[in-house]
Amino acid sequence: MSRPTPLSPPEQTRRTPLEMFMAFSSLSLSGFGGVMPFAYRALVERLKWIEPAEFASMVGVAQVLPGPTICNLAVMVGLRRSGRLGAVTSLLGMVLGPMVIVLLLGLLFERFGGVETVQAALKGMSAVAAGLIFATAVKMGRSVFFNTGRRPFVTGLMALWCLLAFIAVGLMTWPLALVVLALAPLAVATAWWGKA
Repeated sequence: MSRPTPLSPPEQTRRTPLEMFMAFSSLSLSGFGGVMPFAYRALVERLKWIEPAEFASMVGVAQVLPGPTICNLAVMVGLRRSGRLGAVTSLLGMVLGPMVIVLLLGLLFERFGGVETVQAALKGMSAVAAGLIFATAVKMGRSVFFNTGRRPFVTGLMALWCLLAFIAVGLMTWPLALVVLALAPLAVATAWWGKA
C-alpha cells in the first residue's frame, strides 16, 4: 500500500467529492451574515474533519491569500480530505447556492430596499452576524492561546500579536495586507520558537 501524500489523505479520513460538495453546500446555505462560525461548528465539532488548532491555522493561511477567506478554506479542506477534485467540488458547494440566492435577493432588494422595515431587519441581522463572528474568534483563540504544551511567555507573545492586529485593523483601520506583512512573521517565529 502506498504512503499517503498531502493530496492523498489516509482512507479513514478521505471523503468523496460529492460528500465535500454536499457538506460545503449545506454550510454555505446555513451562514447568512457570515459562514465562518458555521464552518467551525460543522468542520470541527460536528463532522470532526479538522482539529481546532488545525482550523485556526488554516483560517490564518486562508485570511492572507487573495479572495474570500471561507472559499480559500473550502479549497484547503477539500484538497486535504478529497484531493484536487474535492477542492473543486468544495468550492462549487460554497458558491453555487449563495450565488443563486444573492441574485434573487438582489432583485427583491431593488424593489423593496427602501422600505423602512426591510432596512431595520438588515441592521438587526448585521448585529447577529457580528456576534457569531466574535464567538468563533473566541473558540479559535482557545486553541491558539491555551495550548497546554506552550510556555506562558510564548502564549503572552501570541496574545500580544493578536491584540496589535485587532488595534491596527479594527480600531486604526490600517490596511489588512500591511498588518499581516508586519505581524505574521513575528507570530510564525513565536509559534516556531514555542515548539522548539
